[in-house]
Amino acid sequence: MLPDQPGRPSGEERGMAPNQAPAGHVVLADADSDSYRSLRRRPMSRAERFELGRSLRDRVPRNTLGDWKAPATRPDPVEQIMRSHEGRLDRLIPIRVGRMIASPYGFLRGTAVVMAEDVAHLPATGITPVVCGDSHLGNFGFYASPERDLVIDLNDFDEAHPGAWEWDLRRLVASIWVAGRHTGASESQCHDSVASCVAAYREEVRFLANEPLLSRSYQRIDVDRLHETATDAALRGEIARAAKRARSRTSDRALPRFTTERDGRRCIVDEPPLITRVPDAEAESIAASLDAYLDTLAPHWRRVLGGYTLVDIAHKVVGVGSVGLRAYVALLEGSSADDVVFLQLKQARRSVLARFVHGDSAWHAHQGQRVVEYQQALQTVSDPLLGWTSIDGRQYYVRQFRNMKGTIPLDALDAAALTDYAGIVGHLLAKGHARTSGASMIAGYAGSSDKLDKALCRFARAYADQTEADHAVLVKAVARGLLPVEYVEQAGGKTAFRP
Repeated sequence: MLPDQPGRPSGEERGMAPNQAPAGHVVLADADSDSYRSLRRRPMSRAERFELGRSLRDRVPRNTLGDWKAPATRPDPVEQIMRSHEGRLDRLIPIRVGRMIASPYGFLRGTAVVMAEDVAHLPATGITPVVCGDSHLGNFGFYASPERDLVIDLNDFDEAHPGAWEWDLRRLVASIWVAGRHTGASESQCHDSVASCVAAYREEVRFLANEPLLSRSYQRIDVDRLHETATDAALRGEIARAAKRARSRTSDRALPRFTTERDGRRCIVDEPPLITRVPDAEAESIAASLDAYLDTLAPHWRRVLGGYTLVDIAHKVVGVGSVGLRAYVALLEGSSADDVVFLQLKQARRSVLARFVHGDSAWHAHQGQRVVEYQQALQTVSDPLLGWTSIDGRQYYVRQFRNMKGTIPLDALDAAALTDYAGIVGHLLAKGHARTSGASMIAGYAGSSDKLDKALCRFARAYADQTEADHAVLVKAVARGLLPVEYVEQAGGKTAFRP
């Protein structure tokens, strides 16, 4: 549950205040599990919240969620990308650009800032749970629970923030349509995949809205349940292969891949420009920050990790949207040479959603803390080593680098498998939203018909067209020399180098 923060609107102010927010903003709606309310104060009943959500259809009809047409005042996407490069490491920006021009799907992955600007000005109900902020199809995947079970859930929270549930769902369905085109699916098949996602979201949020508040926090999908849930044979095969790969992604198995011995000391191997050495002064600052990070862990895990010794640190490029921000991998050694832990430190900046949420300014002065707390809010189980720290005035969150993380490769999914998988991720997104607030209101608004599904299919197709157009604009800007690029990463691990 989220900590109380000064300056938050009260539960009543959050209930129906969207009309009072500045243009392009939303405010918090009343929650099902409002942690800011006194336990002595009776909340609205579930039925009352459901009817409140249903009544929002009068102000924001469900079919309006399907509308997308770029406004005349829409900011230029290339200019937005260039502004987002401020504060990043200049030497890594060509890598980021290369990953975004590789395909429209790569562009969408790297441009949460562009889509946030677009969707923030569209019709919204004002129901605002904690949202992922970057809920595209590639940001769902496997990782290990504290009990070392392999689970699947949302797994990227750099942009997580209280916000409109519609923002997350719009980003997810747009990414499904773009991914479908990328893998050769027809428009009809893309439509089926998006409809599967939205229907699953509606059904899951309605189911959870009728569950006890605590029960919602226990819902999870492990790999065995996922295999049973999948109905498509091809998808079940990809799940089995992806799970096998994920189980091998542990710190001890990473030792031969990422390290070597030098002068009797274990060191992380250089692989420039993606893995590079850290200067001694910078390494010393990072080492001090890791000591401070320990204080953000639960006492048991603080004691456990305190038994390890920091051995080496390197800078490692990760993701698409994160490229250019500072990210480090730290190697820690325990009681023997093969008792190791890799930690990842990722720079955290203000969420791209924050400026669109009215009353945001008082929340989370430390952006690393924001990422950690909202990850724990959205995931059923999380990495027990999640924490935060600061290095030379910049804010970071910390997690395990090798923690059985893995994804189902989209290129391996045919149209039927994509439709099946889209339903699974719709279920997972609904679970995350319902864990935080607003489940009954969202369920009341979404309803049991397919009206929301049809609307968001319309939006997904239109925004897929927009993404392809924006990608083409970026490619032209690169060709004109407006943005630097060193190489474009292609499927199969191949790279096409450019001047």
